[in-house]
Amino acid sequence: MANKRIALVLSGCGVFDGSEIYEAVLAILALTRKGHTIEFFAPDIPQAHVFNHLEGKEASGEQRNVLVEAARLARGNIKPLQDAKPEELDGAVFPGGFGAAKNLSTFAFDGPDAKVDGQVKEFIRAMYGARKPLAFFCIAPVVAARVLGPEGVEVTIGSNEQVATAIEAMGARHVTKKVEEAHVDNARRVCTTPAYMYDASILDVEKGINACIEAFSKLLSAPP
Repeated sequence: MANKRIALVLSGCGVFDGSEIYEAVLAILALTRKGHTIEFFAPDIPQAHVFNHLEGKEASGEQRNVLVEAARLARGNIKPLQDAKPEELDGAVFPGGFGAAKNLSTFAFDGPDAKVDGQVKEFIRAMYGARKPLAFFCIAPVVAARVLGPEGVEVTIGSNEQVATAIEAMGARHVTKKVEEAHVDNARRVCTTPAYMYDASILDVEKGINACIEAFSKLLSAPP
């Protein structure tokens, strides 16, 4: 397989207010094993809030930036999403974590009436319009549903009925899958996997992410 340039779009750093760290690292491993080149991006915007992961509650009075926090996962090698050039990329991957539902979108607060950050929406629409594959993990498929719902996109977040109902309300179609599985919408070139939408071991989450990146990689090589 020829080397492909893949955007890994992060939403901060930390499961409750940013990107889910295990999912991001597993994505990096899976993409690297496939021989792809990863380029890290995140929107340069304030986080919706800061969560104290030790105490399990919001950190009152603290403010952080999504790009700055995401740089922790990218070891500093990251660019603002506004600088991404879809014409120079072959595909994009969005790990989950509440950052996808709080920073990339407002789904955590507004459900099916969520808004998606303008930069994120523009980037997804540009990649989709160019028929370049997209992959979303965990709760991140709600972002795909909000942006691509009018296209009838098919996604999975596992078996959570409340979130699945919200996805359907946004015009998308939800497909129930197990944690170790991925769903592939071949017509729209979108791959999704439940990951930590299940209370699962990292080994089972890895299986699902590997399945998702395997399908994603096949789409990268398939005619648009």
